Amino acid sequence: MSGLADRRFANYEIDMAKSETPSIFASSPDALRLTMLIFSGASIMCVASAIDPLRAANRIAGRTVFDWTLVSADGEPPVTTSGLPVAVSGRFEPAAKTDVLVAIGGFGTRYETASPLVSGFRRAAKTARVVGGVEAGAWLLGRAGLLDGRAATTHWEDLEDFAASFPNADVRPDRYVIDGTVFTTGGASPTFDLMLHLVRSRLGMAVALDVASVFIYDQARAATDAQPLVSLGRLDGYDPRLAQAIRLMEAHLDRPLTVAAIARRVGLSARALELLFARSIGETPGAYYLRLRLNAARRLVLDTAEPMADIAARTGFSSGSSFSRAFKAGFGQPPAEMRRG
Repeated sequence: MSGLADRRFANYEIDMAKSETPSIFASSPDALRLTMLIFSGASIMCVASAIDPLRAANRIAGRTVFDWTLVSADGEPPVTTSGLPVAVSGRFEPAAKTDVLVAIGGFGTRYETASPLVSGFRRAAKTARVVGGVEAGAWLLGRAGLLDGRAATTHWEDLEDFAASFPNADVRPDRYVIDGTVFTTGGASPTFDLMLHLVRSRLGMAVALDVASVFIYDQARAATDAQPLVSLGRLDGYDPRLAQAIRLMEAHLDRPLTVAAIARRVGLSARALELLFARSIGETPGAYYLRLRLNAARRLVLDTAEPMADIAARTGFSSGSSFSRAFKAGFGQPPAEMRRG
């Protein structure tokens, strides 16, 4: 783990000493009880990232340090986005005792507004030491009023809508956020980061390193690093100027830069940038930029009720008609038709 992450961890421990309840992110030999409320539409990777580091920690410690229970809203196995169901022990019971209550959500969780579920989650959160939201699970925390006055995050695709829906929350693009007795994460990899942080906090660095080694996992990011639109990962041999060019594109979706302007900013000629994209990605910078904007537009068409004119403006199209033409050329149907379907 980086020195920067170590300094942030130290500062975090100071902040937590002032929090309203004893933190779970502190050294302790006691077993920690966790209730994971999993929703259909969650990513199997988010579920695994929340559970498997804890499973590995138990094995390395040689005892049950983390004791989790998996539940669903109706007691039936939730079906993940990959089509794989998750076996649960039963229905979510707000009165059940737990130290940590975690909502793990994905597609559709933002629309979980049923009063009994929201009020039950709010009631359960009052007795839990800490409550968390993994990816879209943060929407349930927001619906329950648990994010008012707190910093929080969710998956980068939903950040703007999330911030608009919960104006009393301090919404950040961080990988994960811990604010007192509430934590939220932006996706599968940040959730693994958070759980590794929990293991490290309770059991020490040596155990955390052993857990990371089980998964050949290298935590190269700090909690406060922003979630990128395009995750480059650890691509072997990619030119850092390619990453810089892509970051410029994703930062200017609403007002696209010219290829020449991008090339100048990364220290290349327009021709050299085109060769770099052709060699690394297999298409021109202009084609990749358009695809990036159209993919962002498709997410807004499918996952929000935003007017098409606003989506066109947010993704850099000068008019609704030019947006519709480009969208149809890219996806085979106009945006309004895709939304209806």
